[in-house]
Amino acid sequence: MEASVILPILKKKLAFLSGGKDRRSGLILTIPLCLEQTNMDELSVTLDYLLSIPSEKCKARGFTVIVDGRKSQWNVVKTVVLMLQNVVPAEVSLVCVVKPDEFWDKKVTHFCFWKEKDRLGFEVILVSANKLTRYIEPCQLTEDFGGSLTYDHMDWLNKRLVFEKFTKESTSLLDELALINNGSEKGDQQEKERSVDLNFLPSVDPETVLQTGHELLSELQQRRFNGSDGGVSWSPMDDELLAQPQVMRLLDSLREQYTRYQEVCRQRSKRTQLEEIQQKVMQVVNWLEGPGSEQLRAQWGIGDSIRASQALQQKHEEIESQHSEWFAVYVELNQQIAALLNAGDEEDLVELKSLQQQLSDVCYRQASQLEFRQNLLQAALEFHGVAQDLSQQLDGLLGMLCADVAPADGASIQQTLKLLEEKLKSVDVGLQGLREKGQGLLDQISNQASWAYGKDVTIENKENVDHIQGVMEDMQLRKQRCEDMVDVRRLKMLQMVQLFKCEEDAAQAVEWLSELLDALLKTHIRLGDDTQETQVLLEKHRKFVDVAQSTYDYGRQLLQATVVLCQSLRCTSRSSGDTLPRLNRVWKQFTIASEERVHRLEMAVAFHSNAEKVLQECPEEPEAINDEEQFDEIEAVGKSLLDRLTVPVIYPDGTEQYFGSPSDMASTAEHIRDRMKLVGLKRQQLRLPEMLTTES
Repeated sequence: MEASVILPILKKKLAFLSGGKDRRSGLILTIPLCLEQTNMDELSVTLDYLLSIPSEKCKARGFTVIVDGRKSQWNVVKTVVLMLQNVVPAEVSLVCVVKPDEFWDKKVTHFCFWKEKDRLGFEVILVSANKLTRYIEPCQLTEDFGGSLTYDHMDWLNKRLVFEKFTKESTSLLDELALINNGSEKGDQQEKERSVDLNFLPSVDPETVLQTGHELLSELQQRRFNGSDGGVSWSPMDDELLAQPQVMRLLDSLREQYTRYQEVCRQRSKRTQLEEIQQKVMQVVNWLEGPGSEQLRAQWGIGDSIRASQALQQKHEEIESQHSEWFAVYVELNQQIAALLNAGDEEDLVELKSLQQQLSDVCYRQASQLEFRQNLLQAALEFHGVAQDLSQQLDGLLGMLCADVAPADGASIQQTLKLLEEKLKSVDVGLQGLREKGQGLLDQISNQASWAYGKDVTIENKENVDHIQGVMEDMQLRKQRCEDMVDVRRLKMLQMVQLFKCEEDAAQAVEWLSELLDALLKTHIRLGDDTQETQVLLEKHRKFVDVAQSTYDYGRQLLQATVVLCQSLRCTSRSSGDTLPRLNRVWKQFTIASEERVHRLEMAVAFHSNAEKVLQECPEEPEAINDEEQFDEIEAVGKSLLDRLTVPVIYPDGTEQYFGSPSDMASTAEHIRDRMKLVGLKRQQLRLPEMLTTES
C-alpha cells in the first residue's frame, strides 16, 4: 500500500507513529479520537498502512497504542480497542486509553478490559493524560500528552510521500537499467541491439532520482524525517523505520547500475556516432564519386571565345558551389573523426582511420579536379582574351593599311610610318603573348590525361588542342599578311617621303635661282674701271652663271624624279605641275639677264682695252697717231655701251627689269664718259702737231 493512494485518509491523522518508544523500545502508535464520528474503515486502512512501515524486527518488540479518548465517547473508544484485536493483535503489547478529566458514566464503563486480556491478546489500561508518564517516558510523548517529543504530521506525510516515490521510482529504474545493461552484455549482436533499442531510454531521469535520493538520505541522516526544523530534538525510530539503509542500498544500486548504464550509453552513443559518421562519409564519397564526378565529366570544353569561356566558368562556379556543401560536411566529419581518435578507443582506431583516409582521398582528389578545371578555364579565358585583343589590333592595323594615304607633308608621313611600326610591334608582342598563353593552355590540357575524371578524354582534348592551335595559326597568318602589307605601305610611304623631299628641294631650287636672278639684277651692275677689273668681273659672272646652271639642273633633276615617283605611286604631284614652269621661267629670265650682263661686260672689256691702248701709246709712234678709226671705234663702243646701260632687260612675257638702281647706272655711265673724255683729249693731243704742220 502506498501513501499516495490513501493520501486523503492519511491527511485526517486518524492514527500516527510519532517516533516515540515505550520502555520496552516498542513503537508508540497514537490514535487521536475526536468529537466527530470516526470512520472505522478509514482508521483500519490507516492502521494497516502504519503497521506496514516498521520492519519485522521492530514489530517483534510490540507496540504501545495510545487511544486518546478525551474528545470521544466511550463506545467509540471501545470499538477502536476491539478493532485493534483484529488489525494488530500480535503486535500490540499495551493499549493506553487516555480518559477525559470527567470520567465516563459507570454504566458504560462496566466493561473491564483487564478481564478481557486473554481474549484481546493485549493489556488495556485507562489512564488520565497526566498519569501517562507512568508507562511512557515524557520525552517519548508528544506535546498533546504533556511530553516533549515534537511531531508534525503533514511534514511526516510529505516526507513519506517522497520516500515512497523515491523507492518506487528507484526500484523501477533499477529494473529498467538492469534490463538495459544486461541486454547490452549479451553475446548476440542482433539481440543486443534489439533489447537496447526497445529499452534504451529509462522511464525516469536517473539524475533526478539520484538527486531525490541524496536529498532524502540527507533528511534521514539529520533525523528530520518525522520532525520539523525547529523544536526540541526527538528520539528517532530505529534504522529500519527511518529507512536509511533502504535508501542507501537503493542509492548504491542506482549508482552502480547508472554507471553501467552511462557506459552503455557512451558505447551506444559512440557506436551510433560511428555509424552516423560512416553513413555520412559514404554519402559524401558516393556523391563525389557519383553525381559530382559526372558533373565534371560533362564539362570538358574550354569555349571558343571569351563569352563561351565565361559561361563555362559560371557553370563551373555552380558545380563548385554544390561541391562546397559536401566539402563543408567533410570538414565537419573530419573534426568528429579527429575527436574520436583523440578519445583513444583502440577498438575503433582502425575503422576511424580507414574512414578518415577514404574520405580525405576522395575529397582531395575531387578538390584537385575542381581546381584543375578552374585553372584550365581561367587559362582558356586569358587565351581568348589575348586572342581577341590581338584580333582587334590586327583589324586596326589592317584598316590603317587599307586606308588611302593622303598626308599633307613628309613629317606627317614620318609620323604615320612611326605609328605603323608601333602597331606592328604591338602585334608582334601580342602574338608572342598568345603563343605563351596557348602553350601554357596546351600543357594544362596534356596534364588532364593524368586523371581525366576517370574517363578517356583524348577526343575532347583533341578538339580543344585543334581549336587552340587553329587560333594561333590563324593569328600568325593574319599577322604575316599584315607584315607583307606593312612592307608595301612602308615602301610607298618612303617613296612619298622622297617625293615630298624632291618637290620641296625643287621648290627650293626655284627659290635659289630666283635669288640668283635678283642678285644678278641688283648687285651685278659694275662694269669695272679698267680692262683687268672688267675681265675679273666677267670671270666671276661666268662662275655665277655656272652656279645658276647647276641650280637649274638640280631643280630639273628633282622634278624629273618627282615625275618618276608619281608614276610609281600612281598619284599626281601637287607641286611639280607649277614648279617646272616657274623653274623654266626664272631660268629664262636669268639667262636673258645673264646674256645681257655678258654683253655689257664684253663691250666694257673692248672699250677699256681700246681706250687703255690709246691712252698708253707714246707720241713717238707715228703709226698710232694717224689711226682715227681707232678713236672712232672707241667712241662708238662707248656710246653704244652708254646706250645699252639705259636699255632694260625685256623678258619673254614682256616685263622689263633694269640692272641696279638709276643712281648705280648713272655712276657707271659717268665713269664711261670720263674715260671717253680722256680718249677725246688724247685724240686732240695727237691731232695738234698735225694741225700745226698744216698751218705752217
